[in-house]
Formats: sequence, C-alpha cells, structure tokens
Amino acid sequence: MRAIRILSFAVSASLTYAAHPKVSQDLEGLSSGSSANVIVQFSHPPGEFHHFKVTSRGGLLKRELGLANAASYSIPANMLEDLASDPEVAFISPDRPVKGTLDNTTSAVNAAAAWNLNLTGAGIGVAVIDSGINDDADLPLSRIVYTQSWVNNDWHDYYGHGSHVSGIIASAGTRSHCSSCFRNLQGVAPAANIISLRVLDQNGAGVDSNVIAAINTAISLKSKYNIRVINLSIGRPVFESYTKDPLCQAVEAAWKAGIVVVVAAGNDGRDNSAGNKGYGTISSPGNDPYVITVGAMKTMGTPSRTDDLIASYSSKGPSMIDHILKPDLVAPGNSVVSLYSSSGSLYSTFPANMVPMSYFMNNAGSGASNLYFTLSGTSMATPVVSGAAALLIQKNPSLTPDQVKAKLMRTAYAKFPTSSVATDPKTGQSYLSYYDAFTVGAGYLDIAAAVADNTAFTGTALSPVVSWTTGSSAPTIACTTVTICANSAAWGTSTIWKLQTLSGTSAAWGTSAAWGTSAVWGTSSAWGTSSTSADAATSIQINGER
Repeated sequence: MRAIRILSFAVSASLTYAAHPKVSQDLEGLSSGSSANVIVQFSHPPGEFHHFKVTSRGGLLKRELGLANAASYSIPANMLEDLASDPEVAFISPDRPVKGTLDNTTSAVNAAAAWNLNLTGAGIGVAVIDSGINDDADLPLSRIVYTQSWVNNDWHDYYGHGSHVSGIIASAGTRSHCSSCFRNLQGVAPAANIISLRVLDQNGAGVDSNVIAAINTAISLKSKYNIRVINLSIGRPVFESYTKDPLCQAVEAAWKAGIVVVVAAGNDGRDNSAGNKGYGTISSPGNDPYVITVGAMKTMGTPSRTDDLIASYSSKGPSMIDHILKPDLVAPGNSVVSLYSSSGSLYSTFPANMVPMSYFMNNAGSGASNLYFTLSGTSMATPVVSGAAALLIQKNPSLTPDQVKAKLMRTAYAKFPTSSVATDPKTGQSYLSYYDAFTVGAGYLDIAAAVADNTAFTGTALSPVVSWTTGSSAPTIACTTVTICANSAAWGTSTIWKLQTLSGTSAAWGTSAAWGTSAVWGTSSAWGTSSTSADAATSIQINGER
C-alpha cells in the first residue's frame, strides 16, 4: 500500500504571470477567473491584521494554522502575486490534496527482546494521523484514548488504512492468543495508547491543512495523553524546499515540542520516469531533516531477518531540492498482517487480502478470518518504527526526539547484499535495487540493539545534506558539527551509514545513469516541470511484491 499520498494540485488553464519567489510553482498558471485554496505563511503568527491582507483582496479565511505561522484561505488566483508582494507574507502554497502513502514483522526487528524486558509501550501515547480507526478486540476503545475527525466529524475508518497502521503499532493480538494459535499477531508496542486523528476520507483522500490541524491537535494534547510519537503514513511529492513547505514546518513544530515524528518514505522506488532509477523520490514531509523517514523491507515470509530484502517500490533519496540524505532507516513493510476495517473500502476492493484462519491457528481451515488483513508499503513500515520509538521512550521517558532517532539509526542492522532483483508478478518486469544509503539509510530497524544501547547523545539528529560534484564517483555528505554523522562521541570512529554506500566502487554510483546529468542534482525537480505525471504513474501496493 502506498504511503498516503498528497496528490498534485489540480490547475485550470492558463494565466501567464511572472514567477514570484514567494508563490509555489504549482500555483502558477491558474486562470484569472478561478479561485485557489491556499496556505499562506506569514513572518509572524497571523492575527486579524494579517487575515485582512487576504480578505481585502477578495479572500476568505478557512482555518488558522498556528504551527507554521500560517492560515488557509480561498483567494482569487489573480490576487496571488499581489498578496505575495506584501512583506508580511513569507510563502504561499496550495492546500494540496492528500491520499493514502506481525509475526514475521516483529520477529525481523527483534521486538520480543523489548517485550521480555516488560517494554510494551504502556503509558505512551502515539498519535496516528490517518483515515481513522475502528475499535477492535485486539485494539479496544479502552486504548483508543482520543479520537477527532476533520472529515464529516466522524472518526471511524471507512478506508481501512488507519486501523491497519494502528494495529501494527499497538494491537494486543488478543485473538491470536489461543491454545491452537501458533502465531502471535500483536503490534510492536502492544500496550501503547492510540490517539486517532482522522484526516482522510473513505478513498484515503484529504488536504494539507487537515494534516497540519491534526498535528497541532497532537501537540496541544501532548501532556494530557502523554503523546510522544506521531505516525504519518502519508506523503506527497516535493514541490518546494522543506523550509517553505507548510507540512514540513508543522512536523518540525511537533518535533521541537518533544514529539518523535515518524514518516513514510513513499512508494515510488520503481519510478524511472525522470531517468533516475527511482532515486530522488522521497515524499514530503519525509524530506524534512528532523523527522525519522522510513523505507520498506520484505520479510520474505520468514521470521529471520538474514534473508530480508528491500522492497523495490520503497522510495529512495536524496530528497528533491534540498538533497537531504533519506530514508533514515528501513523496517518491514511488505505483506504485513494487521487489523482490518470491515467498513473500509480497501477490504471491499481487495477481499483476497483477508488473512485466512489457517495463517495463525491450527486445524482452522482456509476460510477468511474476518480478523486480519494484509497490506504492503512504506505506510506499513512506518508504524513499526513508531512502535519501536514508544518502547524506547517507555524505558527512558527523558529521551528527546533527537536521541530516539539517533539510537534507532546508530543500532540499525546493516548486513545487506550488494544488490537484489524483484520481479513484478503481474507484468514480469524486473527491478534492480542497490543497498546504498539512499535506499536503506542507516540500515534495518533492530529493536533489541536499540533498547540495549546506552550511548550518550546530546545534539541534534538532523539528517545531513548531500552534494554532487560533476565527474565525481560518489555524492558527498555535508555534515555540521551538531549532526548525527559528525558526532564522534555518538558514533565512534565509523559513520552512521555502516554500508558500502557512498563508495565510488559501487555500481549504484560511478558513471551510473542514476546520476549523470540527472535533475536530482540540478536546479529542477526530478519530476521535470510537473510532479503530476510521475505521481499518477505510481501503482498502489496492495498484495506486495515477490
């Protein structure tokens, strides 16, 4: 299943005006008679004076978005350039539409080592910003401690994605605990509390401003529900620098408020429409250097991690425009079993993904369980890391988001093959993946190692910037003295990326067509002049890959 996608802004035909540095490129070309739903960021927290700047130009205030010094408005398209010229206006972007981005899973990341220490996520609140949730015997209302919806004021899950994600984090696996059951289908943090914030409708669609409002709500409820983690199995193409993107500004605000933010990398690793072999396809807000960005691995149907391979659809770095080294790490995301929503459109569309009783119970027959469902994508890998973060924080509540990120990356398992090939069973097309830093980040989540790690770390854990010099055989990591890759006290003599990654001898680099004169390193985006075609060409991962 793809990480919930924020789809491209639909524009009508054309009014030509000069590009303004404070207007997002995907707002240019709107017809003079149309209106635009936008997010306006100001240089200061907006008040009535700032709203008047928009309303006096024919705009309408829709919602204040304090996290990003912003508000959402509807405004005539022909007034955008005039509004952008106001010195109090920092940046204008569309209110972009969004769309949705455990047995073998928990075994592969050594979750049982934490459970054996009585670390279950108890008392930790995890905010799941998604399609809602339905109460379930494995995740009852007693642990869904708060719900809110920005979609029809109904917090229930009519898509099925939010319930599945929440189950990966915190399902107690109650119905797989029986005398004839041979699989334990519980989540990574099976006693954590869920704060469900619904921003996606029955089709998995929503808008940026709802996501920002949900993040703001999570911050405001942090103390009441001990919200220490936000899970964002969502994403959209990158349209501007993370320093201007309101969605990135919102996740940074949560991070700085003391909440670990875990974000899906995206499912565009197979996209070669820009000639980049899937590199440069990290979604927003996974492109933000603060957050933990997660790619997807395949467990290969076994509890051992030694045979696991990267999912070829998992998006690769570096990020567009800012060239942030992403993802930060990878976790199981392919063919993940978790809770299902009987009212969800995913279930009605893909009934074959219902897990049979025989999957976890002896002598139960092959009939559908009507209990568990299988989905694939970085959307599923993200909550595995969110659950791991909850376990670390339960062990040591004083950990900062930067310390959690550093622990998870520093202790990641990094024994990979040089490359692997996946073949699409439907089309027969093969996809070659390399195990470089832009594909697997610091490595594969290892909860046992993270829980056992007692290394001190005091600084920020910003993901570094990488650069490319024409004629070079490999990119260069540009670290400051406070980033994770340059903190020798935290990482010892080796870098955090314990792989044969940024090496000139690797076939992933060298003179590979993945780079060359590619727009990944140029001044334009990897998608050319539009992100629409690349995004639309990406198929949703439902049954997983082989």
